[in-house]
Amino acid sequence: MLPIGQLMIEHRLIERMISLMAKERDRMEASKKADPSFIDTIVDFIRTYADHCHHGKEENILFRELKKKDLSAEHKTIMDELVNEHIWGRETTGRLFEAGKRYSKGDSDAFPVILECITLLVDLYPKHIEKEDKRFFLPVMSYFTREEKDSMLQEGFAFDQNLIHEKYKEVVNLAEGS
Repeated sequence: MLPIGQLMIEHRLIERMISLMAKERDRMEASKKADPSFIDTIVDFIRTYADHCHHGKEENILFRELKKKDLSAEHKTIMDELVNEHIWGRETTGRLFEAGKRYSKGDSDAFPVILECITLLVDLYPKHIEKEDKRFFLPVMSYFTREEKDSMLQEGFAFDQNLIHEKYKEVVNLAEGS
């Protein structure tokens, strides 16, 4: 199973956030104003849930184990594309974070960057998720034995259990440093 079933469940929550981001982008375009608190919510969600939690399991468990297998050229290409999309998403989220900070300090030039970054992320994630759900996750499971799948599932559970502790340890460390 792992983390395929769990990863697909996580995709549904990411899709819900992407839908909210699209609505917020449309609202911002109409009002010509950004909501800094919603930008913070977007950045936190993408960095913590979509990237650290979700992509973390993909990259640090599933992809790591797939690299040990003799993948078809198609599956290798798709996996490389997915990793590159994760990197691109991190970079775009970083740009959104920086633009949000600038906007909060009164820099109106940051507004178009915010719109661009949200639009880019809203465009990326549905295609990325569809690629994983329909062209990658299920086919690559054939490379694994039942025992390997069970081992990855257990590793995914352990990964999730540690995540909340890592997040809030970082929150406290940041607060202590300010």
